Amino acid sequence: MNTQSDAVSESAVQSQAAPAVMTPGRLFYWCVRRELWEYRSVYLAPLAIAAVILLGYVFVLVPLPHTMQHAMTLDPAHQREELAQPFDVAAALIMGAAFIVSIFYSIDALYGERRDRSILFWKSLPVSDLTTVLAKASIPLVVMPLVTFAITVATESIMLLLSSVVLLGSGQSVGAFWSRLELYRALFMLLYHLVTAHMLWYAPMYAWLLLISAWARRAPFLWAFLPPFAVGVFEKIAFHTSYFAAFLQERIGGGITAVNHEEHSGAMPMDPGMHLTPGVFLASPGLWLGLVFAAIFLVAAARLRRYRQPN
Repeated sequence: MNTQSDAVSESAVQSQAAPAVMTPGRLFYWCVRRELWEYRSVYLAPLAIAAVILLGYVFVLVPLPHTMQHAMTLDPAHQREELAQPFDVAAALIMGAAFIVSIFYSIDALYGERRDRSILFWKSLPVSDLTTVLAKASIPLVVMPLVTFAITVATESIMLLLSSVVLLGSGQSVGAFWSRLELYRALFMLLYHLVTAHMLWYAPMYAWLLLISAWARRAPFLWAFLPPFAVGVFEKIAFHTSYFAAFLQERIGGGITAVNHEEHSGAMPMDPGMHLTPGVFLASPGLWLGLVFAAIFLVAAARLRRYRQPN
């Protein structure tokens, strides 16, 4: 009896002492959580811009009844342009802030952990370099677009609620304001733009910045932008052409023709009047070549992280 009880207690102690095995998905999840803990600007910067937008929108609410009356005298094509301008500007500002944060995050993501020598601690954990790099890449490619969309929806919902209260107080039709605004369709267009441009089209750009962040020993920002600039200057001087500069402009500009629309090139990325061309986008060679280069850059960044020493 004692022998059996001792065996049971010993096996229980061994099972408690055995380390829990984490799946690769779980490791990846906690790596992403780590990035959000360390880089709170990922969500704080867009939130700060949203707060400023809401504060500024208070001044737009004062003449809103007069703006609504004036918009009703316009043709339908210009009614939305008159009423939705603050909403479009709000979405563009939040998206722009997220884009800037993504660039600076990608440049510092792998360089920063070598600079403060925290890489020595993180390498002691059972997490591969590829998992770490992929988790860092998911911040600008997945997390930032989703955060941008969520904050934009919340911000514009508050703006819509405040506008409705003001219009009801002035005795005007809230339903007419909602129908002219086409807010939910505009938000769908914004989500489409974030997925196609910021998640897919910008992938090689963010992967390049992560590669430079893993490689550079000093001044990663300069190393990220000076080589493309030097190539463009060399091409212009040597061959009197600007193909490389046009290529960079098309890539940084989001591939407007392929990603969003064939017409209305001056429209905001969330304009409901845009003509979506997902088939053209998915058939674009630039998309798939960019994704191939993004994969190469990320694998190279993981190998560099393995052998780079702290600065």
